[in-house]
Amino acid sequence: MSELRMRGRTADPDSLSENKEAAGEDRLGLPGEAGGEGDGDRESIAGTPDVPPSTVDNTPQFLNKVVEGLNPRWKNWWIRGVLSLAMISGFFMVIYLGPTMLILVVMTIQIKCFQEIIDIGYRVYHSYELPWFRTLSWYFLICVNYFFYGETLAEYFGALVQREESLQFLVRYHRFISFTLYLAGFCMFVLSLVKKHYRLQFYMFAWTHVTLLIVVTQSHLVIQNLFEGMIWFIVPISIVICNDITAYLFGFFFGRTPLIKLSPKKTWEGFIGGFFGTLVCGFILAYLLAQFQYFVCPVEVNSKTNRFTADCEPSDIFVMQQYTFPFAVQNILTWKTVNLYPYQIHSVVLSTFASLIGPFGGFFASGFKRAFQIKDFADTIPGHGGIMDRFDCQYLMATFTHVYIASFIRGPNPSKVLQQLLVLQPEQQLSIFNTMRDRLRDRGILPPAAM
Repeated sequence: MSELRMRGRTADPDSLSENKEAAGEDRLGLPGEAGGEGDGDRESIAGTPDVPPSTVDNTPQFLNKVVEGLNPRWKNWWIRGVLSLAMISGFFMVIYLGPTMLILVVMTIQIKCFQEIIDIGYRVYHSYELPWFRTLSWYFLICVNYFFYGETLAEYFGALVQREESLQFLVRYHRFISFTLYLAGFCMFVLSLVKKHYRLQFYMFAWTHVTLLIVVTQSHLVIQNLFEGMIWFIVPISIVICNDITAYLFGFFFGRTPLIKLSPKKTWEGFIGGFFGTLVCGFILAYLLAQFQYFVCPVEVNSKTNRFTADCEPSDIFVMQQYTFPFAVQNILTWKTVNLYPYQIHSVVLSTFASLIGPFGGFFASGFKRAFQIKDFADTIPGHGGIMDRFDCQYLMATFTHVYIASFIRGPNPSKVLQQLLVLQPEQQLSIFNTMRDRLRDRGILPPAAM
């Protein structure tokens, strides 16, 4: 790498001026730094730090024996298929275990994805021995999770917070505590700066924060979606999985036309087949889940049992309604009306995003991997790569779902308002009570006060 060669030629760094040091010793070797914009084509030779490829085959022995003798293409197909079925089965098992287990699984996946991306940075720049890089990265992860989950605790667990004095203190000063913790990490980073590695350390500081933005922020949105109702968690994740599977199958059997250079194996046939397969999958899954309160009701905490519950009167989007086809469609289908859950129409929007825009999360991840000349983020799952390889599209989908709910679905939630009221001081609660009583009397809902 260019920096190592430069360091080899400057045995006495103290004799260099600050300008020479900034321009030479602290050079990262990125494309275009040494020779201007025209050197971009040489990225694969000298512009990209080398990441040692993983040579570990972690495929279970029984699978290797079963697929022994097959050509590599079909061998990979069977391995991916068996492991996909295993992961889907595990996903349904976690759903059966309830919201608590789902939250723990999301947190575990988030930590693993963060580790995979940080490890790439550590492997790329390991030779520089940057002080405190990994320690500070994990510290910032803890700080950001403390902030997000503290916000969730205050928003959804108001009744529990009210009973615990220690929690009341943490919730009341939560943002100040979060900022103080982050500020401590910021000061630690500044104190760890080393003269020879200024630029590299700031690259790694940015690397960590972009990773936090991509992984932690969006995984928190997954949990926010879960609290809106299990259906808003299950359907988006399931249609992304369905899109991956159908696009892979159509591409495997019918793929001929390359789709994008970032992912040479992606084809137009797989992309289009995945689109229609995802629409059908999302529409059917929405119909099945919309019939059960357990999936459609917001996930709330029972203040008596301190457990998650999903018991409510389903909202209008989960009540079967009759729709009339336009006249032109009636002539073609010979149907005048159709009975649907409104959520099925929303599922079409989600499925469209998952199949047309969602794959760009995968393309983004492919570009990242090509930039550092690696095949996968890790080798955690045989035939699939790392956890991040499976969740690159999921995070983008979770963000869209959260924005979609906030823009078109979510209305005032009486339960959340009540939880917030319960945290207030008694005199504040009494003031709100009197105000609401007077307004209800003015509207004729309550009888007028006795004279």
